[in-house]
Amino acid sequence: MRKLTTLNMPPDLRKTGWTSVVKFIAHSKRAVSIASQYGWLPGARYTNLRDVRGFDRLGFLDVDWKHYDFRLHLEAAKATRPLMTVARDVEKRVDLERTIEEARELAMHCTYVVIVPKDLSLAAGLELTIPQEFMLGYSVPTRYGGTHIPPSAFRRPVHLLGGRPDTQRRLAEKMRVVSVDCNRFTLDATFGDYFDGETFRPHPDGGYERCLEDSIRNIEALWYDYSLTQEQHLEQT
Repeated sequence: MRKLTTLNMPPDLRKTGWTSVVKFIAHSKRAVSIASQYGWLPGARYTNLRDVRGFDRLGFLDVDWKHYDFRLHLEAAKATRPLMTVARDVEKRVDLERTIEEARELAMHCTYVVIVPKDLSLAAGLELTIPQEFMLGYSVPTRYGGTHIPPSAFRRPVHLLGGRPDTQRRLAEKMRVVSVDCNRFTLDATFGDYFDGETFRPHPDGGYERCLEDSIRNIEALWYDYSLTQEQHLEQT
């Protein structure tokens, strides 16, 4: 077992006053509106900002990782000044320097920038390789891809990108998770399914909005006992 304390957290993160995991949602305007009633912050890709118009501040500025365009990303960051954004994924170690340079430009227009290491060669010495000014991002493995670096390599505060809510919560036993973006349940809701706290199943009463709201409530319950202010014992993998 290894133990992480708040001393491992970058100084600027300690100043946020966050005592629970911050949750972002980037989907339809209706889904964002429902989630905001439970304290979730609005998110949007830089290619689609229309669903977050009317909110005081953008919580999470996401990227189009398949067709990434740094110029468009930077323009959106300047326009929205989000709480958090994520830099270009580090698919190969040779791309790390470029990603760090871009992350520093993005940091001029938002509070936190997340860097997502994916190259397995970065696992050893990850803390030294990626500057402390950035939050680490872990792309939850799905059939579409994800991070293959073991969770035990992430010894700083982590933002979880994507994946199932139950998978995200299990990962929080292996790394210090401070924020997540969670959109998977919105897709299931279109088919009448909701997250019941353990898995996805058909909603007994049906209805898209019922699926959304009950999923959000159960995701909230999933994180209820997870505190960012206490020392936590994390599983060594």
